[in-house]
Amino acid sequence: MPNPLFDALFAPHLDRETPFLIMDDADDLTHGAFLREASRYAHTLVSMGLEPGDRLAAQVDKSPEALAVYAACIMAGVVFLPLNTGYTHLEVDYFIENSGAKLVLGRADSLEELHRDCDRMGVRFETLEADGTGSFPEAATFQPTQFAPVDRDPEDIAALLYTSGTTGLSKGAMLTHRNLLSNTEVLTEYWQFTSEDVLIHALPIFHTHGLFVATNIALNSGAAVIFLPRFDLAQVLSVLPRATTMMGVPTFYTRLLDHPGFTKELCANMRLFVSGSAPLLAETHRAFEDRTGHRILERYGMTETNMNTSNPYDGERRSGTVGFPLPGVELKVADPDTGAALPTGEVGMIEVRGPNVFKGYWQMPEKTAEELRADGFFITGDLGTISEDGYVTIVGRSKDLIISGGFNIYPKDVEQTLDDQPGVLESAVIGAPHPDFGESVVAVLVPEQGAMLDVSEIEGGISSHLARFKQPRHYVVLDELPRNTMGKVQKKRLRKAYKDIFKDS
Repeated sequence: MPNPLFDALFAPHLDRETPFLIMDDADDLTHGAFLREASRYAHTLVSMGLEPGDRLAAQVDKSPEALAVYAACIMAGVVFLPLNTGYTHLEVDYFIENSGAKLVLGRADSLEELHRDCDRMGVRFETLEADGTGSFPEAATFQPTQFAPVDRDPEDIAALLYTSGTTGLSKGAMLTHRNLLSNTEVLTEYWQFTSEDVLIHALPIFHTHGLFVATNIALNSGAAVIFLPRFDLAQVLSVLPRATTMMGVPTFYTRLLDHPGFTKELCANMRLFVSGSAPLLAETHRAFEDRTGHRILERYGMTETNMNTSNPYDGERRSGTVGFPLPGVELKVADPDTGAALPTGEVGMIEVRGPNVFKGYWQMPEKTAEELRADGFFITGDLGTISEDGYVTIVGRSKDLIISGGFNIYPKDVEQTLDDQPGVLESAVIGAPHPDFGESVVAVLVPEQGAMLDVSEIEGGISSHLARFKQPRHYVVLDELPRNTMGKVQKKRLRKAYKDIFKDS
């Protein structure tokens, strides 16, 4: 029996001494050197008692060694569980206990709390630092540099990724070899990646975007990766002339646009900029194209499915949309209760089906049954529309829907109008409890640099564009919107902060 991910992503590079990880402040790593290190790590996992199907949880900084742990898990058949480095040890405790992890990798500065908690749970703890040192790589020092990959079925779990848990407990999405490989192969072809590409990688690798999109595509195509520990504006500007592609979140692109050194000449070697994980403002699309001549390619995915849609590589990349369903992915806009497809142009629940859709939630069969229909369609929780010519538009999360006086209000409708007002950089629209209407609209605005927002002018500017029931009844001006590590606006925090705004209305 083969090992699908190893066979496609790693086996072709075993004897290649071509650049894989290009380091801005350290020695580069060839494909062969990377896989020799991953092999040592795979032997180390086996020596520590891990067997196929066991879980390894890693809360470590981004480094070549951290990436090699992922490769080692694939080789050894161990389920890889990457954890956000911002989680507290109490949050990590839940993931360890829920997943039944057999080994935890962490940083030395977490020893006092996390190591103690692992001891209490009877889980082995080893360290891995950002500079590649630690007890785990030390244990791998004298291990063999070749490892015979463990046989895996396409339906075997390769990774366990926990969702953000905005409502209730976080859920562990079980992603199989088939899920990850099918998506990687489709995206490699769809975005026309080859071994001639050099990808700027400034994303974290505890998330789908940085690990299963950026890294897997590079491995599948044989591309080289400029591997940056994080998004640093000066670093990205310095490496741009050596790169051909870049993947990022909207914040990356707005920061580049804010720098006068970001020019068309600097991007002369680039062929593709991809954005995801959060919506990209139409203004950013326009400004980026005006500055560089490149139109950012926006796509749509999530933890449970990897990528579902993409704007075309060749063809119109339409701002405000996430393009078309990817080859092999079925997408419909459906009635949330019945799953029946709605007519073109109507707003409904986005549901997807395909080889990219996860196996279910770890040890949560009831939750799996709620969100994964018997016919294989996954209920994404995203509301959207499909245009006559097939472009998919996300209008918001179902939990963000505002119902005011019996009327449905989709925040994105209001946000797009607010964003077009003079002096407004971006906005976030939320619902807050209202004594008469049940809920009413609150607009949180961020001004452009140097702008002073006049709420009365904004109210006048939107009055002819939005029905009265959609117009905000309260405005808040902030320097910036709260975001998570992937750039998504944290509306839950905003709803909590302004839940009493209409209390005395």
